[in-house]
Amino acid sequence: MVEVSNTIRFLLNGEEVALTDVAPDLTLLDWLRLERRLRGSKEGCAEGDCGACTVLVGRVAGDEIIYDSVTACIRFVASLHGTHVVTVEHLRGENGALHPVQQAMVDYHGSQCGFCTPGFVMSLYGLWMRDPHPSRPAIEKALQGNLCRCTGYAPIIRAAEAMSQYGAPQGDVLWAERIAVKDKVRAIFDGRRVEIGEGANKIFIPANLDDFAEIYAAHPEARIVAGSTDVGLWVTKFMRAIGPVIFTGHLQELKRIAENNSEVRLYAGVTYSEALPVIEAGFPQLKELWNRFAGEQVRNMGTIGGNIANGSPIGDTPPPFIALGAKLHLRQGSHRREIKLEDFFIDYGKQDRRPGEFVESVTLPLLPAGEKFATYKISKRREEDISALCGAFRVFVNDVGRVGMVRIAFGGMAATPKRAKAVEAALDGKRWTMDTIEAALPAFAEDFQPITDMRASKEYRLLAAQNLLKRFFLETQGQGERLKREVA
Repeated sequence: MVEVSNTIRFLLNGEEVALTDVAPDLTLLDWLRLERRLRGSKEGCAEGDCGACTVLVGRVAGDEIIYDSVTACIRFVASLHGTHVVTVEHLRGENGALHPVQQAMVDYHGSQCGFCTPGFVMSLYGLWMRDPHPSRPAIEKALQGNLCRCTGYAPIIRAAEAMSQYGAPQGDVLWAERIAVKDKVRAIFDGRRVEIGEGANKIFIPANLDDFAEIYAAHPEARIVAGSTDVGLWVTKFMRAIGPVIFTGHLQELKRIAENNSEVRLYAGVTYSEALPVIEAGFPQLKELWNRFAGEQVRNMGTIGGNIANGSPIGDTPPPFIALGAKLHLRQGSHRREIKLEDFFIDYGKQDRRPGEFVESVTLPLLPAGEKFATYKISKRREEDISALCGAFRVFVNDVGRVGMVRIAFGGMAATPKRAKAVEAALDGKRWTMDTIEAALPAFAEDFQPITDMRASKEYRLLAAQNLLKRFFLETQGQGERLKREVA
């Protein structure tokens, strides 16, 4: 029997915090500004896009404490149990001087109106702690989720390139406190479940994975929140009630990654950032897509399982995962079952998930030798934007030039992520030529009846999907550079 606590505990800068009265939808940004009067973090967008509210959240992973940049506007306070929250107010240099990152921003004129500056400083601070001498691409990647409307980005990038001239991470306060902070954070996880509130305001923080399964089986009406990159907007944009809530982002059992010679298994709590090294190694064709998922802060929060379980027709991981033949592992209490990922999505807002059942992991088979694979994302902005459509293509062409296997999947073209089975049938067994591709294009209209919305018209979506198939074919013929690597 798991013991129960009624206190959420975490560290805020240099202080220990204990809360016994917290609403499920209380955001970290509101709590910092309204309750703690820490107003360096700003609200610019309230949806995790602009980065003005960026803070660092430290979590223990193995023997290390890792600090991730996150957007406080869509991070819930109850999800912070067992973490170290660092705001811009905690930064300081030696003898009362500015922090090296702050001084670089001053000297290189990286701030004008100043509204977004604390968010930029915190993103650069996180980068500086990981990599004191970052490359230009690393800087740009770290700042994908930070928007500036005054200076442009050139002076901010110059400041980022120069910040280590002002000091090394080893002299930073977080570095000096790292061991003590790690011990304090680890001690918070004492094997007890946390329960706060009643009814729609109920909060559960499970002690471990088995405890989570037990809670959800008993309370199937509860909302599961891991990274809150979607649910956070339900609160800030739509004023929706989300309780009761089970927070799962702290569960180390759901952050596992298992690999062998034939497949990669990602557990549901693995974030996009945590998964990237494995994706780069096993599926290098997905690297570019992966780095276009929102901004760095959202990639540090959003989880693989959440993107799948949400069931959004424009989620970016299901199309490539479906094309790869992914298997989904579901759990209800102590019972587990396995299904094809493509069978999980039934209709808009409806998935093959029973009451009290949750996504535990997803398995991605490695590509067999000789197969070609690519995924393309179409959006209005290249960076930090939601897909108008996302298409994934996988083909094997045999020794006589005929299609021996083909899988095509799309998001943004139907009520769910979906395979283009009519197009596949039009290609299967045929010679892999442009004439075959052209002949298969009308089959897209059999597979999809896309809608017109703010992101694209139905006509555009259908034409873009057809053109992506042409693009994929041309890249398999060596035209263009997007198809990064064929499995030998």
